[in-house]
Amino acid sequence: MKGIKYKGVIFDLDGVLCSTDELHYQSWKKVTDRLGIYFDRSVNERLRGVSRLKSLDIILEGSGKNYSDEEKISIASEKNEIYRSLLEKMTEADCSDEVRNTLNLLHGEGVLLAVGSSSRNAPVILEKIGIRKYFDAVSDGNNITHSKPSPEVFLKAADFIGLLPCDCLVVEDAAAGIEAGASGGFDTAAFGAAYGCEKADYSIEKISDICGIVLKAV
Repeated sequence: MKGIKYKGVIFDLDGVLCSTDELHYQSWKKVTDRLGIYFDRSVNERLRGVSRLKSLDIILEGSGKNYSDEEKISIASEKNEIYRSLLEKMTEADCSDEVRNTLNLLHGEGVLLAVGSSSRNAPVILEKIGIRKYFDAVSDGNNITHSKPSPEVFLKAADFIGLLPCDCLVVEDAAAGIEAGASGGFDTAAFGAAYGCEKADYSIEKISDICGIVLKAV
């Protein structure tokens, strides 16, 4: 007989439900090349779980030039336009069967599912890859003031599905996301680049491992 350890699961999007990391990298690379700013994959790694404008601040650290707020907004908007054009090419094939089957199983067992992402493009991505139907709520960059490691995006996600943090598991692939979940009172599962993070309650090698955590035999 199955019992449910967590009533809700809140997923980060990029790097967890699908991989748009390469699209982010390509977008930032095109912008920084035009501006003559050094940018490589090691810098890109520092942008995980961070909002667009905060990502730009990280990128501009070594530029040797001061940019006005208006210039920063313009650069961030340029990056987003490039990124959105790349998103148009995404299809359901960009979501793995393992992710889809995991969501289907959890949803079928009555577990409430939400997305907690700093991306303002989360709704578009979820529709493109065909998994929006599994989620009871989406908390994203469109409804938060503070990006991770602030817990705001996860706290709002929990509120949207009517649960307390202690009833939810947050699944993240970024250290900033694990920190955000922990500071908000959530248990967390570290995946991908965050695997082995000391602040995480669990580390998972596969997304399907979540089922063994959430659905406990009783």
